Amino acid sequence: MGAAGAAAGRARPRGGQGGHRAGLECRRRGGCSRLHRGLHPPSAPQAGRLGPGHTHGPRPGLPARDGGAVSRTGRGPSLQRQLLLWLLLPQIVLWLVAAFGAYRVAIRHADDAIDASLLQAARSLARQVRPTASGLFVDLPRSAQDILAADPDDRVMYAVSAPPGQLLFGEARLPEPPGVGEPAQPRFYDAGGPAPLRIVALDLPLRSGAADGTAAEGLMRVQVARSSASREQLARRILLDTALPLSLLVALMSLGVWAGIRAGLAPLAELQARVRGQTAAAGAARLAPISLQAAPREVHALAGAVNELLAQAQSSLALQQRFVSDAAHQLRTPLAGLKSQTELALQGTQDPTLRVRLERVHESALRAARLVNQLLALARAEPESAAARPAEPVDLRTLLRELVAEWVPRALAAGVDLGLEEPAGEARLLTLGSGLLLREAVANLVDNAVRYAGPGATVTVRMTAGDEGWCLEVDDDGPGIPEALHERVFDRFVRGSASGEGCGLGLAIVREIVERQGGSIGLARRPGPGCRFRLTLPAAR
Repeated sequence: MGAAGAAAGRARPRGGQGGHRAGLECRRRGGCSRLHRGLHPPSAPQAGRLGPGHTHGPRPGLPARDGGAVSRTGRGPSLQRQLLLWLLLPQIVLWLVAAFGAYRVAIRHADDAIDASLLQAARSLARQVRPTASGLFVDLPRSAQDILAADPDDRVMYAVSAPPGQLLFGEARLPEPPGVGEPAQPRFYDAGGPAPLRIVALDLPLRSGAADGTAAEGLMRVQVARSSASREQLARRILLDTALPLSLLVALMSLGVWAGIRAGLAPLAELQARVRGQTAAAGAARLAPISLQAAPREVHALAGAVNELLAQAQSSLALQQRFVSDAAHQLRTPLAGLKSQTELALQGTQDPTLRVRLERVHESALRAARLVNQLLALARAEPESAAARPAEPVDLRTLLRELVAEWVPRALAAGVDLGLEEPAGEARLLTLGSGLLLREAVANLVDNAVRYAGPGATVTVRMTAGDEGWCLEVDDDGPGIPEALHERVFDRFVRGSASGEGCGLGLAIVREIVERQGGSIGLARRPGPGCRFRLTLPAAR
């Protein structure tokens, strides 16, 4: 700093972090401390702080923030889930119908197989019956009887009666067949009870010789029965042998359907990622058209509609930005003239009433000029303007020293103790971005603290190295921001006090700039009353 700066005061360390007090102790009495190691107040334009604000919702060109009002997941039905239901549900229904049909077919084939075996057994048994002079003789070996009764769970029962209903041999518990059948024609029927049975009845003509030498004719009934459990077991075996391969086929088809749906919807996922990338890409210069070369025609039509919407949004944003920028530029000159004229009028009048009115006009002109400057700063921080400036290394140590030195006179005039704490040494603290915009952001934070902390307050600009880069804090022990505004403190046109001089744009500008530079900003807790804004910026690699 020049001789005037050196005569303004002295430098003294502020305790704490091994850093040194490289800034300016601005107190109401004793003047201002001398800038450490010859800091020079820069000629950068003053950035007016506008009232407190908060975490605003996502804007075009900015990523959606945590806790924002935008939900990335719709509440409507999932197309993939609907397609899976539409394709898999009919398959499952058809599989159930096929399984039931297979079971019925298996039961029928089992019945046919058992009926054939019962009929064969009945005919074999009938061949063992021979008429004699004294009656009928059944020649059934004991070994054959043992074979028929070998399985207690699946016994084969038989009965021979002549005439029908008069038991000659076998089981007496076998029920008679319903109705009257034709001779030599088998009749199959089921009998219920504790153990259901499948029975065949075969009525055969019988000729036997009487004692007087005459021949007598009649009917002989042969019945053979078997438990229905064997039929059900056979049906289940057939069903399992059929259903298991069918189930495997359905599972493979379901996997194929799922994979096909995912592959078919992949262009939609790519389109979603491209659209989301338009807002997630920090510093995007414009909402570029989306191109999906390998996508189906239907997705190309959707991408074309999205591109038309993006083009309209881009045009609207550009028009809005040009309007704000042009209006702000047009207003600067008449506002500067109004300020000059009111200052001259105040110097040339002694009328108290007129002076009061002129002072009010002058204050209004100052507020309007501050609003215009901040609108211009906001226009510079917009995505298109920010992307137009290539990122460059910015030395935060130099930037903060110059900025704090610039703010010494204003802090003195407000009765505020302003200081800078930085890491020890003279190493450069580099980040990539726009030095002009970063200076604007920090100036807004300092202006916010000096303006609202009040006379006698202490404002500290603190620079430390964090885990994710550089951590910059602007800390004051003033009245702080009301708890109700903590969630809205970075919103546009939100002020911490209705009686404040700001317009509610300062912190919105800060957030816009910081996020354009790849950083983040928020309110941090501090011991006691006051306010602490914490800003993080990525370190240059």
